[in-house]
Amino acid sequence: MPDADTYLSAEQAAETLGISRATLYSYVSRGLIRAVNVEGDPRRRLYDLHDIEQMRRRKSVGRRPRDVAATTLDWGFPVLSSGISQIERGRLGFRGQDAVDWAGHATLEDTARLLWSCGDSDPFAGAAAPEAGWDGGLLERAAGLPLTERCQALLPFVAAGRATAWQRASPRLWHGAVALLRATAAAASGTAPGARPVHEHLSSAWGLDPAAEQVVRRALVLLADHELNASAFAVRVVASTGASLGACLTAGLSALSGPLHGGTISLVERLLEDCHGDAEAEVETRLRRGEGVPGFGHPLYPDGDPRAAALLPLLPPDPERDALVSVMAETVGKLPNVDFALAAIRLAFDLPKDSGHVVFAVGRTVGWIAHALEQYGEGKLIRPRAQYTGPAPGRDAEM
Repeated sequence: MPDADTYLSAEQAAETLGISRATLYSYVSRGLIRAVNVEGDPRRRLYDLHDIEQMRRRKSVGRRPRDVAATTLDWGFPVLSSGISQIERGRLGFRGQDAVDWAGHATLEDTARLLWSCGDSDPFAGAAAPEAGWDGGLLERAAGLPLTERCQALLPFVAAGRATAWQRASPRLWHGAVALLRATAAAASGTAPGARPVHEHLSSAWGLDPAAEQVVRRALVLLADHELNASAFAVRVVASTGASLGACLTAGLSALSGPLHGGTISLVERLLEDCHGDAEAEVETRLRRGEGVPGFGHPLYPDGDPRAAALLPLLPPDPERDALVSVMAETVGKLPNVDFALAAIRLAFDLPKDSGHVVFAVGRTVGWIAHALEQYGEGKLIRPRAQYTGPAPGRDAEM
């Protein structure tokens, strides 16, 4: 039987939404609310709580344009159209391909060709390693910087990143995008750029065995894009000004560095280290202090992040990690998300300290470039308005 925490009866659903059961059935028939059958009782159906909560929030906003606009930047209504990735009913898709299935066989380069709409063209074929323009001395000096700052210090030396993108068709930007992806993988891992597939480049830099290399390959693909998240939106805003691909990547990296985005991975690593063999006590301590437990739950995946579900079973057994997952499921009702999976990968294979963040940033570079290319095609500036809430103009301001 479906979990009562994630489904409601017809009576509960109608009451939550303040509608009749006939209207509820209409929403189901239109695909707005998902319904599932109850095993052993074919006459009874249950209704998806996530869909109902989304519908309730939309109804509470009302029809006033100002109210609708105010919710769009907070997990609200879509603010622009995109054909790159889709999150629907707990699944992630890349241009119509299920991302988990796609990651089972595809490389990051395959994913780039898909998300960049390359069709039969292959900008990676025959492309040499980019002329990065940084020598060993600069690489050594940048090695001590955090990931974002390291990439932002080294990527400007890649000529393709500075090339004017304004009014150029996407095919004319693909080879520069290849150079930037390879340079980002090198800068992020503190190595010289190469022409090998990205997962092989990182595997060589980190000394991975074949099994670990395949886990990293899957993770890179699964992180390639995630709809209109904070970093993708930042990229699109910059791209809408006609800025170069390098400038767009700088915006994406900056957004990713925040603790509420890619920076969560380091918080998860600390959580795993703090458990000291007693996950239940650590979770209880954090909850008593009113703290969150990083790495669990995702607003877009009420039934669990499919990316984490695809990656965690590939890792070597770890009783402490598994105990934490069990405690969170039993006490809080939350499942691990992809930040948890990346932290777990880093610890499972004893990778360098910021490697989870590296996989996130390098994989997401493909999506950032896809969003930039798509936004260039729009040919218009993203320029929302602000609702002023400061002091009213005084007499002097009117003069």
